[in-house]
Amino acid sequence: MLTPLLTPLLNEDQLIEHIAKALPSIRGASAGAGLRIGIGHDAALGAPRPGYEWALHSDAFLDGIHFHAATYPPDSVGFKSLARATSDLAAVGASPRFFLLTLALPAGRTGDWLDGFLRGMARASRACGIRLAGGDTSKTNKISISITVVGEIRRGLALTRSGARSGHRIYVSGRLGRAALGLELMNRLRRGAKAKRTAELARLLKPHLYPSIRVELGSWLAENRVASAMMDLSDGLSTDLNRLCKASRVGARLDAAEVPCVKIPAAASRALRGRRLDPLRLALDGGEDYELLFTVPPQNLKRLQDAPGFEELAAIGEVERGEGITVVETDGREWSLKPGGWDPFAVRP
Repeated sequence: MLTPLLTPLLNEDQLIEHIAKALPSIRGASAGAGLRIGIGHDAALGAPRPGYEWALHSDAFLDGIHFHAATYPPDSVGFKSLARATSDLAAVGASPRFFLLTLALPAGRTGDWLDGFLRGMARASRACGIRLAGGDTSKTNKISISITVVGEIRRGLALTRSGARSGHRIYVSGRLGRAALGLELMNRLRRGAKAKRTAELARLLKPHLYPSIRVELGSWLAENRVASAMMDLSDGLSTDLNRLCKASRVGARLDAAEVPCVKIPAAASRALRGRRLDPLRLALDGGEDYELLFTVPPQNLKRLQDAPGFEELAAIGEVERGEGITVVETDGREWSLKPGGWDPFAVRP
């Protein structure tokens, strides 16, 4: 059992050892996860199994940009930083294997804040089936987290954004906009809004603070060759579907009534002081759902019924020839869907 940190750590070696003990790790000359050597050397060494290839992704998680250390639970920062990075492995159908962690902290965050962070990251590590293999630590003025994740997939099975074709059905997993609603609530709390911390409010915050990652579904879709193109919904459906369509050189037609939108209960309205939110806009532009967006050829639709969590999948439209995305309302009105999701470089009012 990890000894709690009552005071900040004294040096970098202590910090590294504490992190390695707190997280499911690949240490020394420990076989597994495709590695021959893990933590304890200058570099991890290994190779994928014969017939497999590695999938790699790097992700930054920064205080003041992606979270606010003063108000966010430290365990949620640890959990989400690893989960959101691992989501990109699920997006190509890879099975997570190991990750590298670069962690820069103020000296005052190497005590109980660090322990909370590591508890959350350890929980995400176990949930995603991924282990720490190395990384780096440093001292800084604001918390900075960078994670590189490595997954494994049989050669030739990885799904990309470029395989969608006209006539393929468009699917999403889960209910979209829940993370965006959680963000709206966190922003209200961060600004000092008075809101009673209830179990209902905690449930509404959970998709934003502790996102679930569709590792099993992504792997199944790739392994069974059911999907033609896939990516995760990190920046919002309006932005990410546009990216998939551009990569595949196609257009799309969405049925607004079929998009599985977040439900906004009375508890959320009270916390937001009656501010009106459009569930469809949250689903389209909200981002950070980390659900999967994928396309399926007509001949594979029957096989899709065997997918894990099939009851949580929704067919929301169809791929078309041409360019752009058209949304069709229940009354027959049509409008063009433009990217409206998260863009860190966008100029915002």
